This record gives sequence, structure tokens and C-alpha cells, in this order.
Amino acid sequence: MHVAMMPNGRVVFLDKVEDYTHLSVSDEQYAYSSEYDPITNTAVPLTYRTNAFCSGGSFLADGTLVNVGGNAPLKWLDPTVGDGFRGLRYLSRSLEDASRDGASWEEPGNLLNTARWYASVQTMPDGTVFVASGSLNGLTPAKPKNNNATYEVLDARGQTLGESIPMSLLKKAQPYYIKNSEIFNVADNETVKQLPELSGDYRTYPNTGGSVLLPLSSENDWSPDVVICGGGAYQDFTSPTDPSCGRIRPLDDEAAWEMDSMPEGRVMVEGTLLPDGTVLWVNGAQKGAQGFELADTPAYQALIYDPAAPLGQRWTHGASSDIPRLYHSVALLLLDGTLLIAGSNPFEMPVQEASASSPFITDFRVEIYTPPYLSGANGNRRPTGVMLSTISLSANSETFTVTFTAPDDAQAVKIALYHGGFVTHSVHMSHRMLFLDSEGWVAGARQQRLIVTMPPNSNVAPPGPYVVYVVVDGVPSIGQFVMVA
Repeated sequence: MHVAMMPNGRVVFLDKVEDYTHLSVSDEQYAYSSEYDPITNTAVPLTYRTNAFCSGGSFLADGTLVNVGGNAPLKWLDPTVGDGFRGLRYLSRSLEDASRDGASWEEPGNLLNTARWYASVQTMPDGTVFVASGSLNGLTPAKPKNNNATYEVLDARGQTLGESIPMSLLKKAQPYYIKNSEIFNVADNETVKQLPELSGDYRTYPNTGGSVLLPLSSENDWSPDVVICGGGAYQDFTSPTDPSCGRIRPLDDEAAWEMDSMPEGRVMVEGTLLPDGTVLWVNGAQKGAQGFELADTPAYQALIYDPAAPLGQRWTHGASSDIPRLYHSVALLLLDGTLLIAGSNPFEMPVQEASASSPFITDFRVEIYTPPYLSGANGNRRPTGVMLSTISLSANSETFTVTFTAPDDAQAVKIALYHGGFVTHSVHMSHRMLFLDSEGWVAGARQQRLIVTMPPNSNVAPPGPYVVYVVVDGVPSIGQFVMVA
């Protein structure tokens, strides 16, 4: 249901309180979280003390993952796990020290100011954390009395500043927010600019599409460019799904949605940035909506979006899976440039055997998608021996050095600075990638030494853990974790 890659290169999974998982923390208690090593394909159980069902999350500046909100306790099932509506959970891992590996979530007892189920979260340039919206009581936010139409801010330690502030967008756009959008100044608590309405069907729960902040670089003046794809019409098994996509540069004076279309309609589709600058879209269904057993016709094929291609030529097909990835599935880029795909649990409690009435089971398998840049002979063309002059970087135009070995016929290089964020319900919170300026590349030379320039400020690269990928002729190296201040 929730996933993030930690600074030790391992993946944390987080789920709700359930009556069955493959891991246990004791003879009497299932594990609702785990730390997964994608290299060894092994996992260790982690514990938490408050129910994290449908929570949000993001990373603090020191690399700690903060998990926000959740749902009510299920005391009949597990009396050791309490109310998670205002829960704040913390997980810390280190780039260089393995002593924290396998340690469970910390919950020192501080809470959110108000209850939030399905909260959205974003790390801010100053290291604070913006937390918005959610349901007050675990019931549908389509009803105003259930809707928490406010935001609150956590400080750099991940502790609430203690005030839930009304936000007009969250109130006026009920029940589906993403048809309306705006630029909002959190520090001044004011709307800077209202953007045009996005055409097509609804794009958020229960008809969630996918959204991606496209790669930032000096070539586009570090200006955001956002694409939103998919969605649906209503919360029912019969709902059609939407193939349309809207793309917008919100800071432009005359910002407008440029409309495009996926090859097929999808709901619960999620987009993940890849180090070569393309976006991989996976998971979801071609019919139905989010909710327990409300989707049909799983979408098995990966779709690849090239934002640099001309309109009408941006979509190609990737490989297909045979595993349905419906409600509560996730996708996440790994250090080796492959995509981890996991989950699918369209039930209140896990179902492990298919039936005519419930054909799509709870799936505990982890799948790896290999993008075209690593397929076939490309897998032998990785840059190797990557060494960084430092793993402590600042978003202030400072420089650092990268050395590596390239194929002897290599022609071009890019340096990607990547933040995977916190993934849940087709939303990749705080997800972004930047292509950094570099000099020193010599085409055809095996031994390369580049001087790389960091982005100009933390508006472009908020503080936290990032991964540096050296991308030669579109093929990424194994990623190296760094901390950006």
C-alpha cells in the first residue's frame, strides 16, 4: 500500500492492520511493515504502534521518512496497534552506517494537529513539511462533514506547528480536487494564481490517475512542467476510465493545459520518472475505480512517455506482466535503474484464493520491470566505477566531481539527481528528478572526470536524500545515494 526507498538502498513497505501477512513479528502478531532488500530478495518485519492505513509521507532533510495520518484501530484484531488518524511515525536509515538497518518505526507520541486519512504530503524548500487534506473519520471525503479541508505544517523535525489552516481549494472543489488547481504560497497562506480547469474525467480518489513533475534542468530554467494522466467518472465497478492527459507549465504567464492521450484509459495508473528522462506508467485497471473490489480489466502493459517528443508521438508500449496490480499496488525506481512493482490488495482483509466473485487476489509478489535502456546489449553498457567527491551536497550552485568508466564508443552523458519520494495510491509524494549541468565529458574516452554543478536553490531541490545516476547514451549507472541540504 505504501513504499519508499531508504538511504541504505533498501525498500520499506507499509500497510494496514490485517488478519494475514507473510511476515510476523511474534507468534500472535502479523507484521504490517517490512524492510525489503531488492538485491537478496529478503525482508525483515517492522512494527508500528498506530494504524497506518492510507497514510501519507515524505522525507525530512536529515533523511528520516515521516509517515503521516492513518485510520482507526482494529482492537478486535490487534489490540497492540492504536488509533492512527493523527499518527506520526518515523523511520531512519543511514547512507554509511548499517546499525539502524532492520529497526522498527519510532512513534514518540507527538501527533498531527487534526485527523487525516488519505493526507497529501510535500517536503518544502526550508525543510518543513506541508500536510494537506484527508478524511477526519475514515469515511468518504465526498461528504463535507468528513472532509478535512485544511493544511498543517510540520517543522524540520517532523513535528506539527499545531495549527490546521483552512484552504479554500480543498473546500470549493469537493469532492474531486484535481479538476481545479492553483499555485499556493504556504508561507503567506494565500493563493498566488488559479490555473485553468483540467478537462476530462476526475483524476483523484476514487478515480485516481497519475501525476508527474517532469525533469527539471537549466535548459528549462528549472521551471516546473507537470503531466496528469488517467482517471474515471464515478466510484463503481462499471465506471469507464479516461485515457486523456493534461500537461501544464504552471509558472508560465498564460499557463494552459496541453491535452494528450494514453493508448488506453486507466484508473490507478502511476507514473515514475526514469533516469533517462522518460516516464514509465504502470499498474491500474481499464474499468472501475478505487475501493474494495471496484475495478476490472487489469492494465498489464507498461507505457513509456517521452516528454521531449512532439505531441502525438510521446507514447510507446513497454513489456507486459501477467499479474493484476489493482487497488493498493505500488511502483518505485531502484538504485540499479529497474522498477520495483508490488502489491494489489482490493479487499478489506487479504484474499488468497481466486473465485468467480473475487477473481483478483491479494498479491504478495514483488516484480521487477527492466526498462528498455537496460534490455539486451544495453545492460552491458552501464557506466561503472562511479565515484563522487562528496555525498553531502547543497542546492546552491556548488560543484562536485564525478569519475567513472564509460564504454569506449560513448557519445553523451547526463547526470540525474533523483528523489523517489513516498509512494501510495498512485501518488508519488515529493517525487522529482533534476538533470545537472556538467563539464569535462570527452566522447569516446573510457575514463571520465566531470565537474557537476548543483541546482541554484532549494526551491528546485528541497533538502533530503537523493540518488545520483550517471546516464551515458541513455543507460544509467548504479545509483549513489547523497544528502542534499
